[in-house]
Amino acid sequence: MLQIEDLCVEVAGRPLLKNVSLTVEKGETTILFGPNGAGKSALLSTIMGFSNYKVTSGKIYFKGKDITEAPIDERAKMGIGIMSQRPPNIAGVKLRDLLEIEAGSKSSNLNEMARSIDMERFLERDINVGFSGGEIKRSELLQLSIQQPDFYLLDEPESGVDPVNMAQVGNMIKNLICDNKKCTAKDPNRKSALVITHTGEILDYLAADKAYILCDGTVMCSGNPTRLLSEIKTQGYEECIRCKLNDLKQLD
Repeated sequence: MLQIEDLCVEVAGRPLLKNVSLTVEKGETTILFGPNGAGKSALLSTIMGFSNYKVTSGKIYFKGKDITEAPIDERAKMGIGIMSQRPPNIAGVKLRDLLEIEAGSKSSNLNEMARSIDMERFLERDINVGFSGGEIKRSELLQLSIQQPDFYLLDEPESGVDPVNMAQVGNMIKNLICDNKKCTAKDPNRKSALVITHTGEILDYLAADKAYILCDGTVMCSGNPTRLLSEIKTQGYEECIRCKLNDLKQLD
């Protein structure tokens, strides 16, 4: 579904990503761990095609097609959807208006969908203006449920969400990926996803297949999501960096 090869990215001349390579197979949920400032959000923004992220080398392939230079609207039409960590407030635009545009010709009952996640009362409000952290996440996920992309980019879905809202957000994401059906890891009928997480709480709701650790703009290692999370909690990211440096020394 997604293949990234030796990707290098900069913003305003400052390098953010260095030779990043990773893959997400069809029907696979991949987790991306990493400390603050590692470049995780920059990677998702680059995949989505945000213009201020400049690819200096490397390639991005989606469904086998090179999208490295593709505009953001083309990527969206191909089936990539994103939930940003900090989406902007859009004063003067009602949430309902945005959802109707996103729905296009698709037959969607906005009121019913919004009501199912306690968002109906927000439809006539300006987008994200005065929303709590959990309400912003639910708004973003409601938009994704309307768009129905094939591939989800989810940037820290737990961020700013209190424990009461976390279960609702987690189950919403699970239903989006599984298309409201029961599904297990490596189920070919699942949607594909690349999910950034700091706390790992989202793993209580998702059947994740593999994980990568990104530090200092570089992929340090990959493996089983639960095992890597356990190692991060007990040893921190520093151990992963030391392991990577030792591997490089052995290659020399």
